[in-house]
Amino acid sequence: MKFTLRIWRQPDANAPGAIEVFELDDITEDMSFLEMLDVLNERLNGEGVDPVAFDSDCREGICGTCSLMINGQPHGPETTTSCQLHMRSFHDGDSITIEPWRAAAFPILKDLCCDRSAFDRIIESGGFISVNTGSAPEANAAPVDHPDATRAFDFATCIGCGACVAACPNGSASLFVGAKVSQLGLLPQGQPERPTRVVGMVAQADHEGFGSCTNIGECASACPKEIPLDVISLLNKDMRWSITRWGNPIGR
Repeated sequence: MKFTLRIWRQPDANAPGAIEVFELDDITEDMSFLEMLDVLNERLNGEGVDPVAFDSDCREGICGTCSLMINGQPHGPETTTSCQLHMRSFHDGDSITIEPWRAAAFPILKDLCCDRSAFDRIIESGGFISVNTGSAPEANAAPVDHPDATRAFDFATCIGCGACVAACPNGSASLFVGAKVSQLGLLPQGQPERPTRVVGMVAQADHEGFGSCTNIGECASACPKEIPLDVISLLNKDMRWSITRWGNPIGR
């Protein structure tokens, strides 16, 4: 298979960037998208050209590191991560545009790499949960309704890749924050810090420069783990409950 790759190149965070075009052939349909970029970088290294910088780690769709905007879609045309996207999803001779996430809260570091540490700071702002250390508790010691347990597990599958932010015209992180708040808010173990958690994480998201949610829904459509859109409703409900009952639970 042969492809024309239009790739965003940017030497560093302070330098201007531009699209560069590369022609690549001898690509098999069973290659993953990142393996295809590896082939390109091997060629560039052989030519003495600076390889294209992109993020990857597990390459198994688990870590969320491989964040690429492919033909204007986060992670490309399939509902999966970039590392699990295969070249059979494209046609021989296709032109493919590859860019980094475009969001004010995710500044570009180099080429296709952007700084997503804002997500880490949002998680840190949620604090901790009150649990006893030591041996594992008996499984039935804290009964959890099956629907709540199932939804909490579904929300916990969020890998923090940032596709929701990249897809949102507002650059909102509401789907991510909603998933991280609700996965604990639905469980008894998450109740003691529930009001401070939601207020702290929402405040940190605002501080990082993420936009507001206007319920467009692109975030849920782009999510490789299919986090449902109604998690944002749960986030807003938790936020209202915390402010109404506790005022400012962080400052009290």
